[in-house]
Amino acid sequence: MFFKQVKHWFVARSNAARWRPIHDWSESRSAQFRLTRDGRGFVIEQPKALPGSLRIEWGASQRGYIKGNELRMRCELRLHSDLQMMVLCRQLMDALESTVFEAYTDTLKTRVDTDTPEEMRWLVMFPKVSQISSKLVRQRFGAIGVNKDLTAAWLEGEFSEVLAQASQDLLPEGHPFVLMTMRGNAYLRTAMEQPSLVAIQGLLKVLESACREAQRINGRLSDSGPWPTTTSIAWQSSRPEEDLSQP
Repeated sequence: MFFKQVKHWFVARSNAARWRPIHDWSESRSAQFRLTRDGRGFVIEQPKALPGSLRIEWGASQRGYIKGNELRMRCELRLHSDLQMMVLCRQLMDALESTVFEAYTDTLKTRVDTDTPEEMRWLVMFPKVSQISSKLVRQRFGAIGVNKDLTAAWLEGEFSEVLAQASQDLLPEGHPFVLMTMRGNAYLRTAMEQPSLVAIQGLLKVLESACREAQRINGRLSDSGPWPTTTSIAWQSSRPEEDLSQP
């Protein structure tokens, strides 16, 4: 037990020094940076961020389709609760679609319904969006949503430009990436084996752009319109004392 505690102390100390630039950047934004309990990951919280309260986590992946470590971001926007849209790496979309199709056609359909996250179930629930004006975005990313017109509108203007730019370096072809709006919030999840301040800043720019565009189209929703919904948990937030590696 003693040696385990000593090892943990050295790991936490080493990572704290290695991630100092991320810590300092967080403080410059008036955000709180803290290590996870085992010192192998971190959490950044910025309640007064714009366009909404921000949480960033880096640590072990919580999704089977991302191997190793991942970066997760959540921005609270208070959007219409049924504004459900998703854009993701096209190769990942094809792989998940194949996996979900096989699962939904076997005898474990009930289990699949309850065990798979939204980003996978949405692939068989919601229509794909093909009307994306940017050829590069259309080639590199797939999009689905409860309402095709709203999702297509989301992927126009600023957000489309930022996605196209990110696809050149930050999100290379085949790099696992998912960005979705649900339960009034926006969520980003992507593979990131080692945390990089430059990459975090770039991905935050993508998220913030997606949030602004989501807010723009949010006003089109009618409070009385019937919208399909799903109920499983897409964002498994860790409490301060929890390790991000826990599912």
